[in-house]
Amino acid sequence: MRHLFIPVLLLSIFLYSCSRKTQPAETVTTETTTVKKPVKKVTTVPKVITVNDKAATRSVDGRYYYDLDGRRYWRNKRDGKYYLFHKSMFNNPDFQP
Repeated sequence: MRHLFIPVLLLSIFLYSCSRKTQPAETVTTETTTVKKPVKKVTTVPKVITVNDKAATRSVDGRYYYDLDGRRYWRNKRDGKYYLFHKSMFNNPDFQP
């Protein structure tokens, strides 16, 4: 019985070591490319600008305004500068027509 135990043991170890569970997985190396996302440019929006009145546009009620980068600036009567639109301009007499 003893002489049968060793070959059976060796055979079982050999069969276990060749099973699929113990084989390393196939490594597939693929070349990956990295794509960089474009960086957004962050610019600060000035609250006050100075514009020549010839470059500005006149509204129906007679006030001057200037559009810059999708933002509207209205002319102040007192100092002649153009201020970024804000809802408080409705009550300010310097921005009234």
